Order: sequence, then structure tokens, then C-alpha cells
Amino acid sequence: MPELPEIWNLAQQMNETLSNKTIAIVDVRQEKCLNLPLDLFQQGLENRTLGTTTAKGKWVFTKISPDQNLLLNLGMGGLVLYLDPEQAKKPPRYRLKFVFSDRSALAIDFSWFGYVHLVGSLAEHAMKASLGPSPLEEDFTWDRFRQILAGRKGILKSVLLDQHAISGIGNVYVQDILFRARLHPLRKIPSLDEGEQRRLYQAIRQELQNAVDLGGLIYERDLFNHPGRFQQFQVGYHEGKPCPVCGSIIVKIRTSSTSSYICPTCQT
Repeated sequence: MPELPEIWNLAQQMNETLSNKTIAIVDVRQEKCLNLPLDLFQQGLENRTLGTTTAKGKWVFTKISPDQNLLLNLGMGGLVLYLDPEQAKKPPRYRLKFVFSDRSALAIDFSWFGYVHLVGSLAEHAMKASLGPSPLEEDFTWDRFRQILAGRKGILKSVLLDQHAISGIGNVYVQDILFRARLHPLRKIPSLDEGEQRRLYQAIRQELQNAVDLGGLIYERDLFNHPGRFQQFQVGYHEGKPCPVCGSIIVKIRTSSTSSYICPTCQT
């Protein structure tokens, strides 16, 4: 499942590659991913020009001239591929495809479920409006992070995965975020002192930025069907292996509805 680093890189690539392209044809094979009836969705996009593309959490936002916004969420996984005019003649499997006036195309596929929505103001989109700050944005400051934690009583991992609190962190990257911060995923938020909160804030920023710099996870694909280069977890998915810091054996535990990989010595 793509998380913030993969979506962040995808949005940057889309912005560089697709800006100013005009949509000639909207081909939809999975209407349930839309927020509008098919005819209205097509009318709102055909003969329109793409503007800037940005990301927040696990969502990609593309401005559509003159006053619309296209929102994309890959759900549990999928591919967003740019096809040059030759590739567009024989596209891979897709659920939705935009063919541009220069005969290049954008093919979107979902592994399970996803969303492709067209709205006017982004403030009108309930899913987007409820998102917490993204850790890669400038407004994700130390003070903002403290405000997010203030007054919460739940367990640490659940808060980190709550997209209404912080958008973009999923069960993949949270493993090493918590290890880097030396915190147990089942710690209660009120038990964290200021030093632990600072370690966590820094771990979130560092872990996600490192993944962005490496192009995301090795088993995820970018706009040009290239895999990421991030593959070396410290404790994540390394059950039974020694901790890279202390040598203790990494264990897998149940944390609410998810599994966590931890060093029982380093993470307290």
C-alpha cells in the first residue's frame, strides 16, 4: 500500500510531466471509483488542461482549468503510469485512463479499491478536509506536533496511523519510525515526556524524508513504472533477526488491528 513517500514522489513526477497537457478522452472502466456520474465526470475533464499537482497524506491533487480539482487515492495499492504515444497504443491494465491531446496517456489501476474524484473547491471534499497535517509540509512544526498530541489518551501507534491527526503514515513506515524514536507502539500518549515527543517528531521527519529521497519502497512503482530504492528496514518485518543496535531478537506483536515489529530492549 503506497504511503506518503510514494505519493509525494508520484505527485512531483506528475507535476513535472503532465502540467499543461489537455485531456482529450476520459476512459473509465470502474465507475464506482468516481464521485460523480460518468457523463458529468467526463464533461468536467474532457478538453480541460492540467495545472499543478501536489500531495497531502495519501492523496494526490491536480488542478484542472479553470476551477476544478482532480483527486486521486490509490487505496490499498495500484499503479499510476505515464504512457508516451507509442506506449498508449497498447496500455497495461487500467481502471481509468486519460488520453491527452498529444496522444500520450495516464493509466490508473487499483489493486483493490481507490478513488478518482472531481470537485470544485478542495474544501468541499470531506475526505480531504478531514486530513491532518502532512509530515513533509512546512506547517508540520514541532509546536504543531505538540498540539496534535496534547489531550490525546490513546496508544501511540494508533495516533500515528490516524489520518485525521497526521496524514500519510501507514503501517509500513511506522515500524521504523517508532524504533528510531525508541518508543513502544503501545505506549499511551500521556506517558510521553517532552524528550520522547521530540525524538518522535524528529523520527517521523527523518524516516519519511529518507524514503522520499530513495524514491519510496522497492515494491512500489512510480509514474514511469520504476521501483523505489527503499528496502532496508531496521526492525520492520525482521521478526526473529537481531536488533541492529543492541542485538536483541526482534519480535512481532499485535497492536490493535495491526501487527508491529519491535526491539523489546530498545523500545520502551
